[in-house]
Amino acid sequence: MTVFQAILLGIIQGLTEFLPISSSGHLEIGHALLGIHNENNLLFVLDVHLATVLSTIVVFRKDIVVLGKDLLQFEWNTSTKYISMLLISSIPIVITGLLFKAEIENVFTGNLLFVGCMLIITAFLLTLTVYVPKSSRKMTYSKAFVIGIAQMLAVLPGISRSGSTIATGLLMGVKKDEVARFSFLMVLIPIIGASILDIAGGVITVQNINLPVMLAGFIAAFITGVLACSWMIKIVKRGKLIYFAIYCALIGLIAIFAA
Repeated sequence: MTVFQAILLGIIQGLTEFLPISSSGHLEIGHALLGIHNENNLLFVLDVHLATVLSTIVVFRKDIVVLGKDLLQFEWNTSTKYISMLLISSIPIVITGLLFKAEIENVFTGNLLFVGCMLIITAFLLTLTVYVPKSSRKMTYSKAFVIGIAQMLAVLPGISRSGSTIATGLLMGVKKDEVARFSFLMVLIPIIGASILDIAGGVITVQNINLPVMLAGFIAAFITGVLACSWMIKIVKRGKLIYFAIYCALIGLIAIFAA
């Protein structure tokens, strides 16, 4: 992988992590189109995902500071309740990651047919949100867990993490701004946790890191991630997800016919 390819894929990751069009699916398509195979693809995916985690932290820095301060009070308050819901939402993907790590890695093989089919599913989920009436329900523990299941399914390339979690929350009646905030914050725990495990397990070592490539991809994903995250919050509030459903359906069909 060249530095230019890393920048291009980093931009794709930064945009598609927050827009409901599947970052993993677009990275798989990008790898296939650029002819990048068996070159630590999963390591690069982890690198750019960490960049978008940093983007999330930057965009929601005020919320995270408040949550942190309230947590340090060691009291059961609104922030500790919210953090506990974030933890509950991470249970499905943590269990899946620990039990089926090898199987998940085997899915990232540039299979455009599979990615295309999953993008069609994402399009279907986003389309369903068009028919959801306005609601002002708040997040609950049960809803957090169900949204966590949606995040678990999004380990499949082509299933949008933000799209599936936001759509699931909206379908359960959670108000738009709250489900968007929860969707973006809930990703911090599993990605940071997976990174720590990979470092501890020796997946990330000095020998298999191409520093210029990783750094270029990281910076590109971070900058575009900040922009896309801020943009997506406004889009969810306005309820314009149908356009992304159309996009996912078109890209999915192209991937299927190109397979």
